[in-house]
Amino acid sequence: MKTPADLPYLQRFPHLRRALDRARQGADPYGNHAIDEFVAGRLSRRELLRYASAIGLSLAGTCLFAPRDARAQGAPGAPGAPNATIRVAHLMPAGAVDPLTVTDAGSLALLNQTGEFLLDDDSEKLMLRPALALSWKPNAKGDVWTFKLRQNVKFTSGEAFTAKDVAATFDRLADPASGSAALSVLKGVLSKGGTKVVDDQTVEFHLDAPTGNFPYYVSSDNYNAIILPASYTGNYEKTFIGTGAFRLEKYQPKVGASFVRNPDYWGEKALPERVQFVFYADQQAQILALQGHQADVMGTFTVQGGLGLLNNPDFKVIGVKSSAHRQIHMRNDSPQFRDKRVRQAMALSIDRDVIVRGLFRGRAQVGNDSPFAPVFACSDTGVPQRKIDVAKAKQLLAQAGVPNGFDITLTTEKYMELPDLAVVVQNYAKAIGVRINLKVESQSMYYGAGVPGKSDWLDAPLGITDYGARGVPNVFLKAPLTSTGTWNAAHFRNPQYDRLVANFDAALDITSQKRVAAQIQTLLLDETPVIIPFFYDQLIAARAKLNGVRFTALAQLYFDRAVIAA
Repeated sequence: MKTPADLPYLQRFPHLRRALDRARQGADPYGNHAIDEFVAGRLSRRELLRYASAIGLSLAGTCLFAPRDARAQGAPGAPGAPNATIRVAHLMPAGAVDPLTVTDAGSLALLNQTGEFLLDDDSEKLMLRPALALSWKPNAKGDVWTFKLRQNVKFTSGEAFTAKDVAATFDRLADPASGSAALSVLKGVLSKGGTKVVDDQTVEFHLDAPTGNFPYYVSSDNYNAIILPASYTGNYEKTFIGTGAFRLEKYQPKVGASFVRNPDYWGEKALPERVQFVFYADQQAQILALQGHQADVMGTFTVQGGLGLLNNPDFKVIGVKSSAHRQIHMRNDSPQFRDKRVRQAMALSIDRDVIVRGLFRGRAQVGNDSPFAPVFACSDTGVPQRKIDVAKAKQLLAQAGVPNGFDITLTTEKYMELPDLAVVVQNYAKAIGVRINLKVESQSMYYGAGVPGKSDWLDAPLGITDYGARGVPNVFLKAPLTSTGTWNAAHFRNPQYDRLVANFDAALDITSQKRVAAQIQTLLLDETPVIIPFFYDQLIAARAKLNGVRFTALAQLYFDRAVIAA
């Protein structure tokens, strides 16, 4: 006999259909289509909520939100003393902290202390939420998106926030001459001049091409997209100007930073009086600071190297599922990997389940050699999962003319668990006769200038690169794998793939996205330009008494609701 929890939503909550009918009144055709797919059982609750948030369809009045969804976002987990100082053992920024150029976890987590985005990507609930924008919707074609902005917001300089600031921010980020790190996201999607001011509280984004997941491009998912004043001229480290719950108290490069409560914040005032960051060179130094009671929390925590905290009752390790992964690229134009059967053999040599259990103690999900992570609503779970098959791998190598394997150098970076993963890949490859020499470099050497011919990352015939989380797969599909992608370390060139990615970008309804996703996943399994063996959880470690810290799969940390229990 089925229990109530086993029944479909429409049977468990008889008034849900009426609530969905009310939601339809404010929905466009894409929203109504998504509701139809949910009612028909072809979309899960999670998939419907995530897709609805992307197109700006509110479902907050329905029973789709479980009781925990109704909590005030970021509410503290337990009572605590107000006006505390929260101490953060933080990874040292790799360079100057500037919203225009940052790419590293140490820098990006500092930006959101004082800065805000148009939308927030809630990693726990896998939904977009209003921030500086209150609502958003596409036109019928999906190439113009209209955002309504929050009123009565001020920057820490005292300037009023308006649509002019949004237009100036995205013109700066989309300018090829600006050095913007966000071009990897915005290129081919939004050009300089494409952000139009309608009035003080309304902005329109006129896109280069229809883009169904565009709201993620202007959310916290694009960590460079902190909204700055139109009058901003640079030198960000001096002011950390923004509209957020904290304002800068002091910043010292290579030492630390402190932020204090912003008394003029438009929303609920921050609970802590101060958040103090101290910079450390690596995770072990951060862990020692926690264990020595010199810090309350650390971000970018990894299982490897931090096992001592996992079972210690004085600390807690908190995680969210994410799309963050490691990409093992094989240069498709190199002699060793020109034949796709060799690339398939390499992928078949790897036991993904063992890696998830061993390297991550279960805090990861198995990957299937495409960027479509299980957390994405558009991922097609019907595509067969690749599993270890040593006999098949050897057969493929023989068919490709290398029955005795070959010698190759694997280049990677000294970052988190990557050196350990390189050893695992080396050992698996031995079983099929591929002899790997390891070359582990500093991050600065590995990435170099970030252009072919000057970066080991883009030139190595075999390499492992870290990819941080994104809320939708678009960037993962384009930058590392399209023929003109700026991160195409695999040197993959496939016109059919390029067309499918363009079709995926343009798809506005969830059914079309899933259909094209299945085609892309199937193509990548066949071609195997890269191996993506897992998607790991984003983790933070904290003292057991610290509650209310929010964080995202991109390693952003939010302390406005943080308290230290008595």
